[in-house]
Amino acid sequence: MNVIVAADKNWGIGKDNKLLVSIPADMKMFREETSGKVVVMGRKTLESFPNGLPLKNRTNIVITKNKDYDAKGAIVVHSIEEALEEVKKYPSEDVYCIGGDSIYTQMLPYCDVAHVTKIDFVYEADSHFPDLDEDEEWEITAESDEQTYFDLEYQFVKYERKK
Repeated sequence: MNVIVAADKNWGIGKDNKLLVSIPADMKMFREETSGKVVVMGRKTLESFPNGLPLKNRTNIVITKNKDYDAKGAIVVHSIEEALEEVKKYPSEDVYCIGGDSIYTQMLPYCDVAHVTKIDFVYEADSHFPDLDEDEEWEITAESDEQTYFDLEYQFVKYERKK
């Protein structure tokens, strides 16, 4: 299973249920990486999308404790365990955990690849991703050249769980 995230220098990923910054090349990479695949997210992540609708051209799995929650066009599950059962129906390499922070933290032990857009800036953030650079179980296996969006520098970094 994969995880995909954009994080600042302090591994901040969001504030007030919004992304810290919207970088067109990061959005494009996310679309290309997840299109036609399975995305697993928490309810608040789904609700942060335009009109609160599931992402097009993907199988959307939403995790919420609310038993009455209905997300049109998405598969709703009520625990991490239920989500893990649901994703068994798909090839592991086609499943992407897309947030938010508590879902990332709970799903990360089941992921083997992390696609991280590392943003060379520190934002005010109220949600964070676990620091993979400090985690001995993970190693960087690929890095893009540094890229720039206006005055913001970032790069795409692939981490893989050590075998």
